[in-house]
Amino acid sequence: MTGIIRKTVGGLLADRAQEIPDHEALVYTDRGLRYTYREFNDLCEQVAKGLITLGIKKGENVAVWASNVPEWVSLQFGTGKMGAVLVTVNTNYRSSELEYLLRQSESTSIFLIEEYRGNSYIDTIYELCPELKTAEPGKLQSKRLPMLKNVIILGETKYNGAFNWSDVIKMGEQVSTCELQEVSASLEPDDVINMQYTSGTTGFPKGVMLTHTNLTNNAFNIASCMKLTDEDRLCIPVPFFHCFGCVIGTLAAVSVGATMVPVQEFEPETVLRTVEKEKCTALHGVPTMFIAELNHPNFEKYDVSTLRTGVMAGSNCPVEVMKKVMSKMNMTEITICYGQTESSPVITQTRTNDPVNLRVESVGRALPNVEVKIVEPGTDQGLPPNVQGELCTRGYHVMKGYYKNPEATREAIDEEGWLHTGDLAVMDEKGYCRITGRLKDMIIRGGENIYPREIEEFLYTHPKVLDAQIVGVPDKIFGEEVMAWIILKEGETATAEEIKDYFKGKISRHKIPSHIFFTDAYPMTASGKIQKFKLREQSINLLT
Repeated sequence: MTGIIRKTVGGLLADRAQEIPDHEALVYTDRGLRYTYREFNDLCEQVAKGLITLGIKKGENVAVWASNVPEWVSLQFGTGKMGAVLVTVNTNYRSSELEYLLRQSESTSIFLIEEYRGNSYIDTIYELCPELKTAEPGKLQSKRLPMLKNVIILGETKYNGAFNWSDVIKMGEQVSTCELQEVSASLEPDDVINMQYTSGTTGFPKGVMLTHTNLTNNAFNIASCMKLTDEDRLCIPVPFFHCFGCVIGTLAAVSVGATMVPVQEFEPETVLRTVEKEKCTALHGVPTMFIAELNHPNFEKYDVSTLRTGVMAGSNCPVEVMKKVMSKMNMTEITICYGQTESSPVITQTRTNDPVNLRVESVGRALPNVEVKIVEPGTDQGLPPNVQGELCTRGYHVMKGYYKNPEATREAIDEEGWLHTGDLAVMDEKGYCRITGRLKDMIIRGGENIYPREIEEFLYTHPKVLDAQIVGVPDKIFGEEVMAWIILKEGETATAEEIKDYFKGKISRHKIPSHIFFTDAYPMTASGKIQKFKLREQSINLLT
């Protein structure tokens, strides 16, 4: 077992640049963009210098709202060199979600692309900060977002009140390498460097604080379990704003000097084309992505024989899909990861040499230097092998806590440092785990975690809605879909379409209920508690 790596995210990249300077680090096939490790490290240093010139300090929170564009990766490692905390924003977010995240995180800067899938990010930021239109770049004074000072567009079009990415790069010329080295040397491995928002069962999303130690160790151990080396080329079509993209993806690749080959926005044929063109040896994805690739009408036209390993994660991995990925996509050494944002994210992973049945029916065993135990739910009482209970974990990978939320942190991590995942699991005598259910009401739709409470809270703002309950129902394509049960206020009438329209532009598309039913009452316990499991049973019966 290896020891704990005491490196910063920026230091990890600097090591690779020194060891394999001429090895390809980052490739964007569609853009003809190729950086060696030396070139990529130099770019990230320039980004770090630009951030310092902007007045951003170590420990300051800066948000990034973008798809898998090249600037995202250089921002990840640039902040890793000068200590600003990168706050990742879901690309599906709409105005109310973005406002909450920027306020709660106290972000002083936001880096954003112009639009994503028809949603104008520029319009959204002007809606939240109308003062931006007359502000001098870097001097925003927003009523709704008082901490926000800098808006940086990842593009070349000029917008009132905003900097462009090229401005930040040019600003870097004002800072000496010596000055940057001083800042880098002041960073501690246990400093928070990344913050990701995870929706809460108690309503609003919580900012998960992750340190250099959390991330660099988790990334290296994931890469080791995949047998990833500097000879590998990893295709990354999963979003960077999730740990899947920026830890299991970019950081795992850099930890061993592999080549990162991102896909800007997932599209199955683009992934197949990228794998063939770049001779990728590894590929990541949630099950729905692999299903889309396997079932693409042009699948047979692409040569994916170079593939060997990768990670399937994000939601339960169907056995038949795993078998097809191993046989038809040549990914004989594909691994499954299980975890959550609060654990940086991976807790358990299958190994490339595990028997096939374990690799398709379990989520593997604990990573090196990670402890896992199964307890009686609601207690610290450990359970024997093969008995279902709550999966708890302890080690270097457990988050520092939730940002400005000590109460929620205490609920998640007990006094002995065990993170309670809220997932039900069974562990065998050899430490292999199977996830069997959830203590919490979370819905997993195509790899996206959806918390019913967040949607319920939003529905309560509808003038006609008296009460709302959200449950997950099985879905052949996405694994689960969102279903809403609504009690209307007395004398009111509404249609499902009317309710869906209320969500548009305010809540991410994947959270909008696919099924809406109106009712007069919910199944209750004697004490008046709503029985969600019964509501879910009713939902399934209605839909079948």
